[in-house]
Amino acid sequence: MNKPNSAPTMKDVAREAGVALGTVSKVINGIPVGESYRLKVEEAIKKLNYRVNSYAKGLKSNRTFTIAVMVPNLISPFFSKLVNCINKSLAQRGYRMLLCATDYDPEQEQSYVIMAEQQKVDGIICLSYNPNLQVSEDVPLISIDRYFGAHIPCVASDNYGGGALAAQALVRNGCKSLAFLRVGSKLTNEPNKRRDGFINACENMAVPYMMKILDDGQPYSAFEEFLQAHMQDGKLDFDGIFCVTDLLAHQIMGSLRQMGLRIPEDVQVVGYDGIRHFGDLDYTCSTIVQPVEEMAETCVDLVLEKNEGKTPSLICLPVRYAYGGTTRS
Repeated sequence: MNKPNSAPTMKDVAREAGVALGTVSKVINGIPVGESYRLKVEEAIKKLNYRVNSYAKGLKSNRTFTIAVMVPNLISPFFSKLVNCINKSLAQRGYRMLLCATDYDPEQEQSYVIMAEQQKVDGIICLSYNPNLQVSEDVPLISIDRYFGAHIPCVASDNYGGGALAAQALVRNGCKSLAFLRVGSKLTNEPNKRRDGFINACENMAVPYMMKILDDGQPYSAFEEFLQAHMQDGKLDFDGIFCVTDLLAHQIMGSLRQMGLRIPEDVQVVGYDGIRHFGDLDYTCSTIVQPVEEMAETCVDLVLEKNEGKTPSLICLPVRYAYGGTTRS
């Protein structure tokens, strides 16, 4: 019998359920047991309002049930959705998330890694902008969009295929000349392949194209100057634009409208990411959709995977084109 106000124990749950203590332990730790036993234990847990002692559980298993997740910021809708999906996936497995927003700062990233290691996290999932990131060998590291080497799994969408899909969608909808607009890091990463896929598709279709590429930190006004330079008699030299992200597409569409151009009648625009208005409504623009939920699930599966030697160094997940009102169909 429990003392007044004392927290119920596993023994109390076993007694209430009429099962062995080991059966309760298996249910709590996700180890398969007979269905009838599992239901009895879960009913007893609910009735007694039993709470797992995570600290004690961690001491016994030499784990903290915490995963550090590092992203550049939470302002970008893509990063926010990715973090939300990772957190949901971790929670379903009984893990907590230690969230770090790095503001694209390599030194900040390294400081967060040191902090995470001091907190004895069970692994790190990161979208890094530090090519020299140092992580202890005994801490599992999963990278998103940046290939660190054969020993560190990298999860990405099919950026090359996505770039090709964007060019094909624009041409399929009647575009005769295309432009590729990008702003991003000089560092080698998977998203760079969006340009390569776009170029290859244009050349295969014998469609003329031009590019304007800015490095992070360069002023957006360079894109406006590019658009104005290619404006003649109220028309652009190209009638289809692929922007490397939906965020950039949103900015470019604002500039196009200020120039008196109609979208998609005068110029069609395709972005990349699959950002939706308010998270669950229509797409911000016609876009190449990244499988964010699957990317998050894959990262969590990998960071908790025990057979690290069997993990491929690059996991590339498929993308798809989605209509979002900025192409003709």
